[in-house]
Amino acid sequence: MDTIQIIGYAGSVVIAVSLMMNNIWRLRWVNLFGAGTFAIYGLLVNAYPVFALNSFIVVVDIFYLTRISRQKDYFTNLEVNTKTNKYIHKFVSYYEKDLLKFFPRFKLDDHLDAKSYFILRNMMPVGLFMYTEKPEGEIEIELDYVIPEYRDLKNAHYLFSSLKSEDFINKGFHKLIAFSSSDAHQKYLEKFGFNRSKEYPNKFVKEI
Repeated sequence: MDTIQIIGYAGSVVIAVSLMMNNIWRLRWVNLFGAGTFAIYGLLVNAYPVFALNSFIVVVDIFYLTRISRQKDYFTNLEVNTKTNKYIHKFVSYYEKDLLKFFPRFKLDDHLDAKSYFILRNMMPVGLFMYTEKPEGEIEIELDYVIPEYRDLKNAHYLFSSLKSEDFINKGFHKLIAFSSSDAHQKYLEKFGFNRSKEYPNKFVKEI
């Protein structure tokens, strides 16, 4: 197999992978790379229809990525009662399989005393944040979950900025604590300024 064939197969594989993604932002980026690779392949083998089609796909992907990046979403929190709210139970049940990838030990019945907020994005409930108030101004995060289609980190930026609001500061809270055994969730926490505890490797701390 020569280099040109490898380029063609690589482009095909990347395009196929992109079509299996739930997250539109990632789908567009991966599809852009795949279409670009396949366009180069078409040019190298003088398959100009292949080159033209995939060049067009590249332009379309760039257009939508630009529009998504410039789109201003409306975010707000909706506090719900963990024990009595019916939707929270349906939400956790519906996304349970995916949720357990990041919070493998999570069981809603074990956290009925936690405070819960839905993160609304353009009035759609795309995330669920649950926490417990601890002594000495600490907040322990029990759950910070976002549905697959909206994992572009905009929700997280909104969430952690809202935790710095006067509502929390005036109550004396100054520290966030999270426990995680998931590699993906640990990387997420570190990305947003959490520091791993030297004493407890699965414990992460962030000052607010």
